[in-house]
Amino acid sequence: MSEHPCECGNDDSSGCSGTTRRNLLKAAGATLGAGAFAAAIAPLTTWAKDISLDQFLQQHYREMDEDDLAFVLDRLERETKAKHGVDVDITAPKPIPGVQFGYALNLSICIGCRRCAEACHEENNHDRASHNSYIRVLEMDQGSFDMAKGNATYDHPVPQPGKFYMPVQCQHCENAPCVKVCPVEATWHEDDGIVVVDYDWCIGCRYCEAACPYHARRFNWQEPQIPPEDINPVQSYLSNRIRPQGVMEKCTFCLHKTRNGELPACLEACPTGARVFGNLLDPESEIRWVLANKRIYVLKEELGTRPRFFYFFDK
Repeated sequence: MSEHPCECGNDDSSGCSGTTRRNLLKAAGATLGAGAFAAAIAPLTTWAKDISLDQFLQQHYREMDEDDLAFVLDRLERETKAKHGVDVDITAPKPIPGVQFGYALNLSICIGCRRCAEACHEENNHDRASHNSYIRVLEMDQGSFDMAKGNATYDHPVPQPGKFYMPVQCQHCENAPCVKVCPVEATWHEDDGIVVVDYDWCIGCRYCEAACPYHARRFNWQEPQIPPEDINPVQSYLSNRIRPQGVMEKCTFCLHKTRNGELPACLEACPTGARVFGNLLDPESEIRWVLANKRIYVLKEELGTRPRFFYFFDK
């Protein structure tokens, strides 16, 4: 449950003035009565076939207690089975106490093969037709860090002379502009530093997409289409469950894996060992060694977003 009984953050919920979907529905229900309320909102529940009445009335993830969450996870599993014909296990792993995740990438040995992007595509149950991924690999001219000049659509053999390759994904910024602009607080920082999205609370306004300087967010323009045999059944509410049409989504550092002691799928797929992931609070971790001993860069440092994703060279 949230530490505040009210969504706007006031300790006294009677003083709440926040206008949210849940507050509006509560007020309407109290005014109209149960029967009239259900009839009044019926047209709203049909605006997209992916949204059920239970989902429309659902609490924000951070407001749900264990019973609420168990009910929602069970509903999502049943809906996935009905829609896709596959049994899935949707969990909601919590942040690990004493852990702040960080990621580093060695640009000296990345070869631009895009296997990380392919692994992301498969692990996170992306729509197959769009070939969507949370990772873009930019082919860059040596000596430049200007993302605007990077080529994300190269189709020639790699690596090419005079080029280096820079995969870009969510930077999980400490000062994340995407979090600040969301009008319904559907995106936020978790205690382990991961920036997440409650897909059932997102209204699809795309403000976060516009605010992100790294082009790291994706919008589901249509209902994801995935062959049943390709669906990854190991899913999480805040990460790789099949997202509905009309919402924003993003990299979550594969929290369904990393919060259970595994590594992100993109790291596991990298053939050159260019990726390093770990706990920034652990002085013995590999990522702490990289930060202490390598020449570190962060993208668009001048914006003050303070990314948790770092780039480095061997020399």
